[in-house]
Parts: sequence; C-alpha cells; structure tokens
Amino acid sequence: MKHFKTLGAAMLLASTLTSFAQTAAAPAPAPAAGAKPYTVVDGYKVDANTLVGFKTWRAAACDRCHGANQEGLVGPSLINSLKTLSKDDFVQTVKNGRPNTQMVPFGGNPEVMKNIDQLYSYLKGRSDGAITKARVEAMQ
Repeated sequence: MKHFKTLGAAMLLASTLTSFAQTAAAPAPAPAAGAKPYTVVDGYKVDANTLVGFKTWRAAACDRCHGANQEGLVGPSLINSLKTLSKDDFVQTVKNGRPNTQMVPFGGNPEVMKNIDQLYSYLKGRSDGAITKARVEAMQ
C-alpha cells in the first residue's frame, strides 16, 4: 500500500511538472497592431519567442546564404531587406522561395513553418537595430 501511495504521488508530480512545462513553453500571443514583435534588453537579451526565432535561424542554416550576421553572402542582407519587406512578403518568400534565385522554399520544413512568426521577430529586431548582436540570449 505504501508503494502505491509513493507511486501515485510521483505520477501526480510528473503530470503537474509536464503540464507546467507545456504552459511555460507555449508561445506568447501575437503583438498588438503597431507593436514591435520582439522585446530586447541590452541589445542581445530577448524574449522567449524571439529566442525561438534565433534558434530556428540557426537550425535552418540560413547563415550559409545570408551570413552569420544577416548582412548577406550569396543571398541578400536581411538587415536591409526587412527594412522594406512586409511580414506577409517575408512569410511568402520563406515559404515559397524566390524563383530564378538561390532562395529555396522552406514551406516543407515543419520547424521553420511552425516558428515563422518567431523567425520574423528575430530578423525584424536585427533589421530595426534593436538586436545589436547576431547571437542572442534569453532575458532573465
């Protein structure tokens, strides 16, 4: 009987922790119209969603074409491009690629598409000059 109580308590604790972790990891709601899609402190400490965008950038190896600092290599500078590119155009470009260029479509990449808003937040923060370092950290 004692073992059943211990096992039950352990299962309840595991369930509670799992539920908390899922709630804590859930993305924040989209920013209000006109609000910046990112929060940054000290030029490199960012909110959780923007950090996911940075990790998506790294995982998709976007730096191979756009450079580690988003300033361009084979592909254009995203620092400059996102000054004029709308979010909708950004999403379409990432999803569908650009014909007659080396920009490949990422629409078939579930991680990129799941985190497209976060990726935009990270790159927009870089383009706006709010995120001053390409490598970011979580705000504490």
